[in-house]
Parts: sequence; C-alpha cells; structure tokens
Amino acid sequence: MDDTIIKPTGKGDNWHMTWAEDGSQYTSLCDGSGWDDLPGYTGKEYNSRVYIINGDPPEHRFEFLPGFPELESKWNTVENGQSMFSRYYGFGILALDGSIFHFMSTPKVPFGLEGNAFIGIKLIYSQDNGQTWKNQDGSYPVRWEEWGKRDSKKNMLFFYEPDGAFSLLTVLQMGKNYRFNKDGYIYIYAPNGYEDRKMNQLVMFRVKKDSILNRAYYEYFVTCNPDGSASWSSDINKRGIVCTSPEGWVNWKIGHPYGGHPYAWHPSVVYNEPLDTYIMANWGIGVKRSSGDWFTKPSYLGFWTAPKPWGPWTQVHEEIEWIPGGDRDARAYQPQISPKWIAEDGKSFWLVWTDFRLIGEERPYYAFNCQKVLINTR
Repeated sequence: MDDTIIKPTGKGDNWHMTWAEDGSQYTSLCDGSGWDDLPGYTGKEYNSRVYIINGDPPEHRFEFLPGFPELESKWNTVENGQSMFSRYYGFGILALDGSIFHFMSTPKVPFGLEGNAFIGIKLIYSQDNGQTWKNQDGSYPVRWEEWGKRDSKKNMLFFYEPDGAFSLLTVLQMGKNYRFNKDGYIYIYAPNGYEDRKMNQLVMFRVKKDSILNRAYYEYFVTCNPDGSASWSSDINKRGIVCTSPEGWVNWKIGHPYGGHPYAWHPSVVYNEPLDTYIMANWGIGVKRSSGDWFTKPSYLGFWTAPKPWGPWTQVHEEIEWIPGGDRDARAYQPQISPKWIAEDGKSFWLVWTDFRLIGEERPYYAFNCQKVLINTR
C-alpha cells in the first residue's frame, strides 16, 4: 500500500526487530547516528547500535538505549596499520524473558579490501533489557576483538564455517516475548554462503531457549519428512536447504569508495498467529551483470509462507523491481516484518526497509522506512 508509506526518519540501516515482554520493540541500527532529536543523541556514527521503538505507526517513537556498548563506525580510523571501518553488524536479535540476544556479523577483512565477505558471528547478550551487555562467555564488558584476534573457539559463535554459511543470521519472531512458541525452540535462519547459488539458499538451526549461548546444543535442519516434521543434526555439514530463491541477485563487487561485501537473501521471518502461518520477506540486490556491482538497479522483493518454521515454503508474491511509492530511483533493501505491527486479524502488517542512494561520491543516506502490507487470504 504505497499510500501508507511514512516519511523516513533517523540515520542508519537494516532494522532487525524483536518484541519484548514489556511491549516495546528493540531494533538494531547499522552504519548511522540514529535520531538527532532523541535524549542521549551523541552525533557519533555507529557501526551497530540497538534502539527501542514504542507505539504503533504512524505514531511510533524511538528511544535511545544508553547501555549498549559503544561501537563506532570509525570510517577513517587506522589502528595498527589497519582500517577499523565496519567491524561488527548487529542483525539477528531476540528479546526473551528480560534478556536480549544479539547476533553480530563480522566481515573477513576491513572494508575497502578485495575479497571481503561476512564470515562469522559474535554473540552478545543482556539480562536486564539492554541496560548492560556481556560477551557470550558471560564476561563483562563486551570486547570488540580486533581483526586478527577473532577466534572460533574463544570469542566467536560461528567463524569460517563450510561455504561461509551462518554468517548473516535472522531470528524467527513469534510474538511478544516469543509467546506463540510451543515447542521451546528458538529458530534461526541464514544464507548458505556468500556467493550466488549459495547465498540464495536458506539454511537454519534450532536451539532450546535455555541453551542459546551454547553452540554445542545447536541442531541444524537436514530435511522435511513426509509427515511434515523435520530431521535435525548436530553436524553443520549435514545441513539441508530450507528454501531456494532466484539466482542472479547477489553482487560480487562493490563500486563505491567504502568497499563492501556480497549482500543479499538475508530474510525476515515472523509467525502470524491469527492466520497460523509463518511469513518470510526476502530480497535480492540489484546487480549489474557486467561488473557485479551492487545497487545498480532496483532490488528483488519476495514473500513466502509456510505451515512450519522449516516449511515447506511457498512463494506468494514477487517484485523483480522493488520500487516503493513508484520511485524508480529507489534502491530498497533489508525488508523487515515488524513482529509487533501485525493486525489483530493477521491480514496486514507493517514492513520496514532501508533505501540506498549514492549522492555523488558521498556516503549513501540510510533511514527507517515503513509501509503497510495487505495479505491476500483468498
């Protein structure tokens, strides 16, 4: 519904969201300074930060979360001979029983260098609704390890996994405080790698609510069974494909001055309780075939539904030119279904996204965009 598009606000991108027990939503901002009219505004450019969203659109309000550990972008900072730009990106996020778990993706090398891609995850968490944060091992304060000090055994949840899988995580959202979940598992999705024909394959794992911090208890989806159940394995090498999206929407080069990484098919998945169905929004980046550069044309947008977290997934909507409001200059990406802003009858929800636009050689302007989406239930 283009007539419901709300003027973008803030400065940042990605906007993964989770719905906490106190009724607030928490959202993760990347590469931005947030909202300059909020108490606590610092003017700093953050690589990642978490904010609170109160209320419902169009009257929703943002709140600065002072306890989140400082993680500045450091665009032009060099430390020990290395650029410190873009170290950890907060994507997957889950609010559960007063705690917040935040899965933060890390690239292979500093941006601007060739051959970059997301290759790992650092997990941090808060046990007091975001006031203080700890490392995965329970230590405090949070450490932002330098490029050469990231280790798969000591401080990373995933790191250099087969094919680069599980380096961009999305947490299934199941209502306020995850209340619609009945089996006690958290479900998490990821692209199966960072190249076309891998990145457009979706994989997933599950873990019991009380074992999120312990990877030894993670179970990877293997296959759907004839009765609709799923088979799982503790061996990441036995992972199966949950859903496959179209090929040709993964970039392999970054043409703007700040460098970057392959970036596509990082979904948003929510449970729609009134309709008893799972909904996934996913996207592919507009790629120039000759150069592999990103955002050279409008992105791809698709929606899928499924009866179970693992599927089977059926595509119900496709846009090969995603141009919100009919704006052909739009370079929309990272569609996020708000877990709180789903109608009581389940027949509509609010979709949040970011728009990427280069203005000359300047940084692109990112912001929090949203619009209402209707569901065809015929």
